[in-house]
Amino acid sequence: MNHVFRVLVTATTAVAVLAASAAATAAPPDTDRVGLQSGLDEVVAASAIGALADVRDEHGVWRGTSGVAEDGRARAVPVDGRFRVGSITKTFLAAVVLQLVDEGELRLEDTVESWLPGVVPNGHRITVRHLLNHTSGLPDVIPTLPLPPAPAFLDNRWRTWTADELVARALTNPPVFDEPGSAFSYSNTGYLLVGQIIEKATGTSYAKQIENRVIRPLQLDDTWLPGTSTRIRGPHPHGYVPIRQEDGGWQLVDYTRMNPSVFGAAGEMISTTKDLNRFFAALLGGRLLPGHLLDEMKTPGVESRAYGLGLAWRDTPCGVRVYGNDGDALAYQAYSFSTQDRRRQVTVAVTPNFDGDIDDAANAFVNKAICG
Repeated sequence: MNHVFRVLVTATTAVAVLAASAAATAAPPDTDRVGLQSGLDEVVAASAIGALADVRDEHGVWRGTSGVAEDGRARAVPVDGRFRVGSITKTFLAAVVLQLVDEGELRLEDTVESWLPGVVPNGHRITVRHLLNHTSGLPDVIPTLPLPPAPAFLDNRWRTWTADELVARALTNPPVFDEPGSAFSYSNTGYLLVGQIIEKATGTSYAKQIENRVIRPLQLDDTWLPGTSTRIRGPHPHGYVPIRQEDGGWQLVDYTRMNPSVFGAAGEMISTTKDLNRFFAALLGGRLLPGHLLDEMKTPGVESRAYGLGLAWRDTPCGVRVYGNDGDALAYQAYSFSTQDRRRQVTVAVTPNFDGDIDDAANAFVNKAICG
């Protein structure tokens, strides 16, 4: 996983949180469902203000919440809440690229230079495939930005960033490695370039392509790419970031509203647990791509990493492999995984309080949902 934002935040942060438990389920409260609720409660207890989940299995659909929607208030997390999905956006973007490959509009072996002349040093050796599987060696843009807990982070809250600006910032740093395809290094910069290549290939924005090719056909009614819009429409939990105060302490700042252009093609999307489960079921079920291109998505760029073309996978403790992705949008974190046969799916979204790293608890919940 790549959680650059989170690592830089949690390394030096300790803040308290009010965590009241609330739940909403759409399935009978049998033993399995009680276990899911307790698991979601444990996610909140570990380091979150609130959490919501959608689990699908042989028992039907379970949708639950825990914690609160706003720090310091008693309002429950909305079970159909919208949230920023972060890098799960990359899987949508990769699916669009592979559809274009299927249509002959571009090739995975096309170079960055052929589509974006003069933009990237060594671009004649970096391919679209390298961008999608994080083996390009291009430096990540995130560490070049002011980040929490620095107060300067808030100065850019409403700023509109362009992909050109963000790519240029990243490329002030040297490559992580010299030979494209030889190693794995997670790079949001690569996906900003993928967004630009889609626009060159189609004549329309990557957001419009995702909407036309994925969101509308799958009827993902609560999923959208906000561009520069700062608000999350519809019901949603509030998200927070920790900011250092003059006295040396820390304060959680409500960061629900912000200009998501800083994420761009690498992570700007907003969705729901229900819509993300529907998307991954459609993707793995062959509704979006032919079999040989879905196989490409599942092919690792390097054998040591369980990451293909915008798609990740993991083996659960019960020996079941799941496919999906996770995303870190700083104030929101999301995890969405499905078995290959789509019989078991889980999506969980969290609003962290940065009292610790939420990954272990969230991954334990994923394992509980898949393994029972």
